[in-house]
Amino acid sequence: MTQLLFNNEIYTKVIHEKIPMAREFVWIATADIKDMYVADGLTMKPFLGVLASLIAHKVEVRLMHAKEPGPNFRKDFDKYPLLFNSMERMLCPRVHYKIIIIDGITAYTGSANLTGAGMGAKGDNNRNFENGLLTSDPDLVAQLMEQFDCVWRGDFCRPCKRKAYCGDCPIK
Repeated sequence: MTQLLFNNEIYTKVIHEKIPMAREFVWIATADIKDMYVADGLTMKPFLGVLASLIAHKVEVRLMHAKEPGPNFRKDFDKYPLLFNSMERMLCPRVHYKIIIIDGITAYTGSANLTGAGMGAKGDNNRNFENGLLTSDPDLVAQLMEQFDCVWRGDFCRPCKRKAYCGDCPIK
């Protein structure tokens, strides 16, 4: 099944419903990343808390992004020490795609960065206009996983012309 999502549907279907249900792994790739907050009952909490909770339940979390996050993200990150040692993170300045893969069964790809405005976690008049596909089609999920994994493995590092900007590049 493949579903086209718009605006806050991305937050509802992907961030709120699918990611917390992960049992094996969550892979996230985004160009931009900020301190996104998500609903937790009647309050809001950092999305990083959701990732820390998954890690506490032995779910592997990989996060790939194009630039260093801002100070608010880092402050939220420091609230969850489990993330420091257990979340795999990679910085690649060439990453512009947005992909979320859950357990190799479900994938999101679209225009939204991992930010409140991008994922639709902000109010109607504050969020970006975004769209994306949520799919459980095995062929599409496999292709998105391969694109993510090629960059994660460093398949493009040797000929890359942006190594000087990539602190995580294994080949300098």
